[in-house]
Amino acid sequence: MTTIPERVESARAGTNPAVICRMPSGWAVLCDMQHLRGYSILLPDPVVAGINDLDRAGRAAYLCDMVTIGDALLEVTDAFRINYAILGNSDPYLHAHIVPRYMSEPDEIRRGLPWSYPNAVLGTALFDAERDKELIARLAGAIQRRL
Repeated sequence: MTTIPERVESARAGTNPAVICRMPSGWAVLCDMQHLRGYSILLPDPVVAGINDLDRAGRAAYLCDMVTIGDALLEVTDAFRINYAILGNSDPYLHAHIVPRYMSEPDEIRRGLPWSYPNAVLGTALFDAERDKELIARLAGAIQRRL
């Protein structure tokens, strides 16, 4: 598993194909799992253990960037809602999950957590640089217009 620091380093180096764009507080990237089209992650730069390690201005910038990604997802996908989560349990560095939710999802799953899908779905709908390049470009444009 690639860690948050490794993902940030590859974003800085220009070698992370999932990067959407640089933001004031870090990097917007598409998540490895794309079972919900546009599922994104905000990686902090510099890397910190948690949001509580940021000062007031850093917290405000990070949370604003997180919601800006959500706004862009609402613009360029047919999502009806955006779920936001900052966990850090399995990779103990700050990162925010920005997850579009769709009316086309089965009711019992749409009303639950984005990770409620069966493993067969989670493991097969993965990031694909070729397939996802148009989505990345559209999201980058929508984000940049908001910055």
